[in-house]
Amino acid sequence: PLPGIFDQVSYDSLAQRVLAGYGFSFAELHWPLTRGGEPTAHWSYLYTLYLAAIYAMFGHEPIIARLLQAVLVGAAQTYLIYLVAEKAFSRSVGLIAAAISAVYIYFVYYGATLMTEPFYITAILWSLLLAIRLAESDSRTQDIKLGLALGIAIGITIVLRQVFLLFIPFLFIWMWVARIKRGLGLPIVSTALSFVVIALFILPISLYNQSRFGRFVLLNTNSGYAFFWGNHPIYGTQFIPILPGETYQSLIPEELRGLDEAALDQALLQRGVQFIIDDPKRYVLLSFSRIPAYFMFWPSSDSSLISNISRVGSFGIAFPFMLYGLILSLSRKHNGNRNYLLNLFTSPVGLLLTFTIIYASIHLLTWTLIRYRLPIDAVLLPFAALALSTLYEQVRRKDHVVNMEAIV
Repeated sequence: PLPGIFDQVSYDSLAQRVLAGYGFSFAELHWPLTRGGEPTAHWSYLYTLYLAAIYAMFGHEPIIARLLQAVLVGAAQTYLIYLVAEKAFSRSVGLIAAAISAVYIYFVYYGATLMTEPFYITAILWSLLLAIRLAESDSRTQDIKLGLALGIAIGITIVLRQVFLLFIPFLFIWMWVARIKRGLGLPIVSTALSFVVIALFILPISLYNQSRFGRFVLLNTNSGYAFFWGNHPIYGTQFIPILPGETYQSLIPEELRGLDEAALDQALLQRGVQFIIDDPKRYVLLSFSRIPAYFMFWPSSDSSLISNISRVGSFGIAFPFMLYGLILSLSRKHNGNRNYLLNLFTSPVGLLLTFTIIYASIHLLTWTLIRYRLPIDAVLLPFAALALSTLYEQVRRKDHVVNMEAIV
């Protein structure tokens, strides 16, 4: 398989097992350390069911799942980035952001992979857009509709990848403060409706996990593994995104290997927390060392040709414009205003910045891979579009001045 997308092998195998009547399990020992025939909740149920549904209709034809996914995500994600950028800045900036998104190599690369990332990024953008609209709504009827839609969007997002759960409090706090700032009042009914819908997404999965493992598992069994491996003393103070060979499994203590997947996940989470308690200074330094790996935009001799092309040809090109766009947006919001921070936070730009900071912090404090940064890429594309739009206007004005001087 191509680099960075090996998880699609697991999803493909798991979908076939589900169709064959074996449920969510693998035929033999599988990542992370799940024995054959035993239940697994490590992988997104929703995405596995998507693949299983395609295979049920067309047979085991991954190409159909890839094409359908690429079309759906390619259209929806591009359109959502346009809408988010339009809300944050302007229609012209939205069009530029959509154009960048359509050719952004990382999105093209992952768009047809049998993994959660394409749908997950799209669902995040949908959630952010609905939160912005709800923050601006002055109609009770519209509030209820948006609250229902927001609950569905968030529910889909967290069922694809549960890490988004950690951002939900910040999203609702932003929305409440933004509405109060606009004099619209707290959206109590719509918020309650959103929470009910989110709970309806979570509860069946939690009950299903309880019946399979005999213990509480909210959604998936992967946070403990990630936290344990991401903060293991083997790194010292220098994080390595991908360790070689079977290193990850070999790090799991022998006395824990008899546990089932859910019990092992919880035990490893406790071990990971203990790593921090034992040496908090090392944890801080290790977290800082993840920054270059997370925001890497330069080529590397350790990467394959396609990885280097994808990295430099997308984030490497866009990153300077993202930074310039961030500076422009911050300076625009300031404009000598005494309530600068409040105005910034309660604007759509504030939500995008909040998501970028919180989501990046979550991964810098746990485990970092470049593909875990892709949702941030999508959220920062409007800023890159703002930079390009501003530069174009500056060049056009300069040309106009030069032409006028020539006429004079």
